[in-house]
Amino acid sequence: MFKRIKEDIQTVFEQDPAARSYLEVILTYSGLHAIWAHRIAHWLYKRRFFFLARLISQISRFFTGIEIHPGAKIGRRFFIDHGMGVVIGETCEIGDNVTIYQGVTLGGTGKEKGKRHPTIKDNVLIATGAKVLGSITIGENSKIGAGSVVLKDVPPNSTVVGIPGKVVRRDGVRVNKDLNHGDLPDPIADILLRMQEEIEQLKKEVEVLRLERSREHGHTNL
Repeated sequence: MFKRIKEDIQTVFEQDPAARSYLEVILTYSGLHAIWAHRIAHWLYKRRFFFLARLISQISRFFTGIEIHPGAKIGRRFFIDHGMGVVIGETCEIGDNVTIYQGVTLGGTGKEKGKRHPTIKDNVLIATGAKVLGSITIGENSKIGAGSVVLKDVPPNSTVVGIPGKVVRRDGVRVNKDLNHGDLPDPIADILLRMQEEIEQLKKEVEVLRLERSREHGHTNL
């Protein structure tokens, strides 16, 4: 147990350059607290102490802002950076060396039974605000861009961006564009652009009707 605790703390130092001391990490890193609380809750959950497991997970959620269902399976060296708003569902499975950021949801898509949450393979990074939904698999060494919504399986060694998420790089080869948070699709901007185009088209049609009526009016006067 103490070996795993030491490994967890060392992972923080490896992942976060802002970490300065062991005392600071142990006392102030909410992501670390959430992982430790989950280990206790998961131990109870596997032994069918469901109420106690949920109680611990909810207490942890209250203090850390991170909700991890006690049924979720989490591997080693898991790192939650600035974890506020993170949600991890009951049947989620997370491999080793996975990093996620604030606002990430590993959730389901409805009320289906059985495996309904994602499987995250080793060495995956999921950026701020990304949503990975359903019983899908994110392959090893993949990256999910900030704000992406992923609803389908992601192959290993891939980079995904957008809503819905699309693979833009695989095995080091660009599919269409690289991970660039500034290039993520903006659905509101797209809607406004379409509205502007429709308004311009309506203006042209109104102008044509005005000219036709003006000509008709001129002929009538003659």
